[in-house]
Amino acid sequence: MDELFQNHDPTDSRGEDARGLRVLRLIEHLASASQPMTLSQLAFRMQVPKATMMRTLDSLERHGYVLRTSVDRGYVPGAAANNLAVTALRNNAFVRSCRATLGKLVGLTGETCNLTMQEGNVVVYVDRVETDEPLRLHLLPGTRAPIHCTASGKLFLSRLTLLEQRRLLSMMPLKRLTPKTITDPALLEAELNRIAKRGIGIDDQEFVLGMVAVAVPICAADGRILAAVACHAPVARKSVDQLMDYIPKLEEAGLKLQPVLTG
Repeated sequence: MDELFQNHDPTDSRGEDARGLRVLRLIEHLASASQPMTLSQLAFRMQVPKATMMRTLDSLERHGYVLRTSVDRGYVPGAAANNLAVTALRNNAFVRSCRATLGKLVGLTGETCNLTMQEGNVVVYVDRVETDEPLRLHLLPGTRAPIHCTASGKLFLSRLTLLEQRRLLSMMPLKRLTPKTITDPALLEAELNRIAKRGIGIDDQEFVLGMVAVAVPICAADGRILAAVACHAPVARKSVDQLMDYIPKLEEAGLKLQPVLTG
C-alpha cells in the first residue's frame, strides 16, 4: 500500500501518522457496518474529500483490503483485511485464552468446539479444540465453510436484516452439500427467522452428512455479533437435541471469550 503515502513530505511525521490512522479507521468503519458503505458515506464519516477517499479505496481494493460489491457499489472488508483480523486474533495471548476456554468446553461436552467468525459469505474457524473421540470431523483453524448450511453461518445470517440477508445470499450459490442442505431461498429465510427467535444456530446434517452442530453468539456491548461458539458431533454419538442440552455451557464460554475479542 505504499502508494497511499506517496507525494508527501517524509519529514511530516504527523501527516504520515494521520494518513496511516485514516486507513485503519476506514477499515474499522467497514468492519463495524451492518451493510456495505458507499464512497459518499465513507467520505462524510471520515471528513475527507471524495477524491481522496476514492484514491484510498482504489488502492486498498487492489491490495485486497476492501471489496466493492456489485449490487449497490458499496464497500466491505476484503479477504486481506479479514485475514489480518484472524491473524491478529491468533496471537499467543488470544490463543492461550481461547484454547483454555474451548478446552474446558470440550471436557464438559465430550465433543469438538469451535470459535468462528463471519468473513463475507463464509464462516472462518478461528480456533478449535478437538474431542479425543476417534470419530470426528477434522478441520484446521483457518478453514472456511459455507455460511448457508453451518450452525454458525446461519446464526450470523439470522442477525442481519431481511434486506441484508437477501443481498448477501443473492451474491452466492446456495450449494447443496448433503440431502438436508436448504437451498430454497424461501425455506432458508424461514429457517433464519426461527434461528433469530431462538438465538441458537443449528446444523442438522446440512454441511456434512452424519454431523450435527449448534452455535451461540458472542456479542459486543451494542449487541453486534462478533463471533460464535459452536459444538459439533457425529449423529452416531449425539443428536441435535442432545447438543442443545449444552447450550448454557456454550453461552458461558461465549461470555468468557467476549472480553478477549473486544480487547
